[in-house]
Amino acid sequence: MGLFGLFNKNKKETLDKGLEKTKQSVFDKLTRAVAGKSKVDDEVLDDLEEVLITSDVGVDTTLKVIKRIDENGNSDQSDWDLPNDHKPYVILVVGVNGVGKTTTIGKLAWQFKQAGKKVYLGAADTFRAAAVEQICIWGERVGVPVIKQQMGSDPASVAFDTLSSAKANGADVVLIDTAGRLHNKVGLMNELKKIKEVMKKVLPEAPDEVMLVLDGSTGQNAFEQAKQFSAVTQITSLAITKLDGTAKGGVVIGISDQLGVPVKYIGLGEGMEDLQLFNKREFVDSLFK
Repeated sequence: MGLFGLFNKNKKETLDKGLEKTKQSVFDKLTRAVAGKSKVDDEVLDDLEEVLITSDVGVDTTLKVIKRIDENGNSDQSDWDLPNDHKPYVILVVGVNGVGKTTTIGKLAWQFKQAGKKVYLGAADTFRAAAVEQICIWGERVGVPVIKQQMGSDPASVAFDTLSSAKANGADVVLIDTAGRLHNKVGLMNELKKIKEVMKKVLPEAPDEVMLVLDGSTGQNAFEQAKQFSAVTQITSLAITKLDGTAKGGVVIGISDQLGVPVKYIGLGEGMEDLQLFNKREFVDSLFK
């Protein structure tokens, strides 16, 4: 087996292990739903519906699953390559505090660097001193530059400096952290709008992505966060963290379906390599094999 084959094997093993709790929970319920049944009748369908809903797949998505298997989902990203029509590729990262947002940024930076990309990080969460400190630690750990200003600085100014520096130095990808607070939706909306407007002064196409980070272990709370952020700004991709410590991994399917936004990354552990590209076929295979 070649090196690439070994890496894929280890990646799949991590996915299998990370979904063990979700798999056990779902299969226990599925077994009870179909045990002793010789045909799929209304009672079985009702039981399956209950299984999916209580596995945090979500009501609307569950009804779709019961009705039909939807094969028209988003295509999977197979590697860490990025569009090459321009650079840097800019990812604006949003999410509430505590979901693993900054950690996800650090792990993404590591993965992109491993793929041969030149990465820049922007510490635009100037609301919390700990956020700036944390992303700087990740920058040192990964070995990538972090653009920052003093706590309380204008986040848009940090974003402007980050993109200017990244562009001048030939960066391939830029990850920009933002403040993780939703209690003041109007303030957050205005802040994100300003960040986007300022970034366009440096790169007209920026941001290429607005990625929402969610904690998969919170189940339906993650649904609610996703809906609230979608009301504040356009979300184009999702990263779901902490799936290894939860039986609520079905939330991945439900959130993506309800928002119409692809899940791009999933977190399955503490290690750098435990942030993986989301592949729906591998996910389902690990869940139901």
